[in-house]
Amino acid sequence: MNLSMKTVIKGYKYRIYPTKEQEIQLAKTFGCCRFVYNQMLAKKIELYKTEKKSLSKFDSKKYMTNQLKKEYPWLKEVDKFALENSIFNLQDAYQKFFKEHTGFPKFKSKHNHYYSYTTNFTNNNIKVLFDDNLVQLPKLGKVKTKLHRQFTGKILFATVSKVPSGKYYVSFNVECEHEELPQNNNKIGFDLGVKEFLIDTNNNHIENPKILYKYEKQLKKLQRQLCKMQKHSNNYKKQTRKIAKLHEKIANIRNDFQHKLSSQIINENQIIISEDLNIKGMLKNHNLAKAISDVSWSEFTRQLQYKADWNDRIYHKINPWFASSQTCNECGNINKEVKCLSIRQWVCSECGAIHDRDENASKNILKQGLKELGINA
Repeated sequence: MNLSMKTVIKGYKYRIYPTKEQEIQLAKTFGCCRFVYNQMLAKKIELYKTEKKSLSKFDSKKYMTNQLKKEYPWLKEVDKFALENSIFNLQDAYQKFFKEHTGFPKFKSKHNHYYSYTTNFTNNNIKVLFDDNLVQLPKLGKVKTKLHRQFTGKILFATVSKVPSGKYYVSFNVECEHEELPQNNNKIGFDLGVKEFLIDTNNNHIENPKILYKYEKQLKKLQRQLCKMQKHSNNYKKQTRKIAKLHEKIANIRNDFQHKLSSQIINENQIIISEDLNIKGMLKNHNLAKAISDVSWSEFTRQLQYKADWNDRIYHKINPWFASSQTCNECGNINKEVKCLSIRQWVCSECGAIHDRDENASKNILKQGLKELGINA
């Protein structure tokens, strides 16, 4: 079987171990990017207030080169692409505010515990030396790296970050060839839940790992200890790193679970249907907000979407207001009493079919999705 190839952009993330000198250079770069971002934001606000004008990306870059770098010569000590990308990020945030009415860009604080900058690949300035476990980056030189997996392709840009736990990472966006999965005729619909993470049309019930719940006691203990410490003392900083490491561990376990499950679903099925959940609205329910945040449906569906795009699969979301739980998948009768979440099983008054609430919902989601796509069941 000849499998087709497709050009996609993939991300590869590795942990780096900079020397003390490289850590100083990274701190300078993070600081300079923050400084340029804040300076340009202040300039934009001032210009709009006084002249009702806005600065374009080109004008912002020109202002940084001709004005800021002359006024603050220490900006020349760091990677120029990192500074330019900081300006471009601000411009994107500004446009998003006006077009999508999102929050207005805020000034960046040096007390933030997450730092990052992005640099562009040009003239072979970024290299990944897999045999030597080294990564070469502009202004940093060769950095010791844990290169746990290899890639082939064209590096577009690299993002260097420092997370609250104190660890450093580098992420590469790579344009590469992807071998699509073989086509099949399998179709699946699934219902996402809190008690059970996923229930599909094959009657598979995937348990919710409840990762945050498992580490909640440990997290509370660390946070109680933190409250008793003097703010910004050495012990306080050590304790915040312990808490950050535990949060990082929880996030990594959740990501691992979701990547494995989403890959399995994409590998086995050609058409995947789910509900388009109104997660923002659901989070307003304070009784369920923590559980919904822990289960992270948005990230799971995001993974399904890009993996489906890579492999020529169809991933479709149906209207969130479709009565999937209340509709009998046998005869189409709607039982409004099933709105109550405590009802887990019910009998159809029209045809007598016995339904498990979530299994019935998944079958209705698949039927509705195929109908919207114009595909015969």
